[in-house]
Amino acid sequence: MELNPRRVALLVAANTALAPFAIDAYLPAMGILAENINASIHHTELSISMFLFGFAIGQLCFGPLSDRVGRKPVLLSGLVVFMLASLMITTVDSLSSLLVWRFIQALGGGACVVNSAAIVRDCFSGREAAKVMSTMAMIMMLAPLVAPAVGSILLHIAGWWLIFVFLAAYAGFLLWLLGTRLPETRDINLPAASPRQVIRNYASVLRHKEGMGYICAVAASFAGLFAFVTASPFLYLDYFSLSPSVYPMVFGLNVLVIALSNRVNIHLLRKRSPQQNLRLGLTIQLIAAVGLVIATALNLASLYVVVPLIMLFTGMIGLITPNAISALLDYFGHISATATALLGGIQFSCGAIAGVMVGLFQVEHLWPMVLTMLGAALLGNIGVRKLTRKPVYDDSY
Repeated sequence: MELNPRRVALLVAANTALAPFAIDAYLPAMGILAENINASIHHTELSISMFLFGFAIGQLCFGPLSDRVGRKPVLLSGLVVFMLASLMITTVDSLSSLLVWRFIQALGGGACVVNSAAIVRDCFSGREAAKVMSTMAMIMMLAPLVAPAVGSILLHIAGWWLIFVFLAAYAGFLLWLLGTRLPETRDINLPAASPRQVIRNYASVLRHKEGMGYICAVAASFAGLFAFVTASPFLYLDYFSLSPSVYPMVFGLNVLVIALSNRVNIHLLRKRSPQQNLRLGLTIQLIAAVGLVIATALNLASLYVVVPLIMLFTGMIGLITPNAISALLDYFGHISATATALLGGIQFSCGAIAGVMVGLFQVEHLWPMVLTMLGAALLGNIGVRKLTRKPVYDDSY
């Protein structure tokens, strides 16, 4: 099969879109789902954290496995698991069964998505690989923007269960598409790291002070993001009494700001280093988090105050994540797959922990969300400033 950059970008983006659809599509239905399984909306929101935990484990386990047995066996097996678990979720009648099947669904999703970057690395290098990644990122921006709207429509047509039928159908479509249109991309002549070597590689990243500073930045900002994502059904549907049809529009504003900040980042990189942009994004994120706490403390947390501050906080992902990953891989180019898998594992685990902190205690207020976002912003800023070198302005940028 001929593999040109545009085709690979489309195939890989379609595969990577599975995760945001699985996370965001059922958010408008969270309240109705909670009623159907006789649980509170806060405890039902824990299914987001359970998905993130499973997704993190799936990446850590199945990333190295795909280096040994090939991309397609792991990818296609993950899609089958995801599809069957999605169908099983339509039958759940309790919170515990929902959490179990969401975890299994996420294991399959992690096995799928962890292969996306590896497939691009297998097929391309240098500038061509960067172009494919950029095209993939542009397509991927649409997924979290569209997913809540799709979920809202499906909820209106039939009910929350149709959202998971849609996810199963999408996984089935990917199973056919990638099974017939994507060849095995891993070079069988390349040596595969032994399980012991994989562990040693992970340990070498964990021991690297500067590298862990950049991982801390990504993980902390992701935790702050998912404190908001987890709380958003309660925040918009209950606290601000928005309808499920309006929810996707307000939620989607955050995705648009992230896309805009990605463009701003590219513009700023002409004269600034990635490390400078990273620190700028972390600082603005901390200011937004402090603003949310002050607004909540002074009873000023109206929809017109909270939404712009959350947009500012989440928008900084576009300045933080690409620059931190770029700086991290400067140190681990020789084991980039391992470093990326470890980053993903820590990132999604921190997102899951943040979601648990928001949803576990059933506090009918903004405090769990805003305090978790503030704590995440503080950790990100402290981690980068304590563990990484202060950037030096370079006229070459």
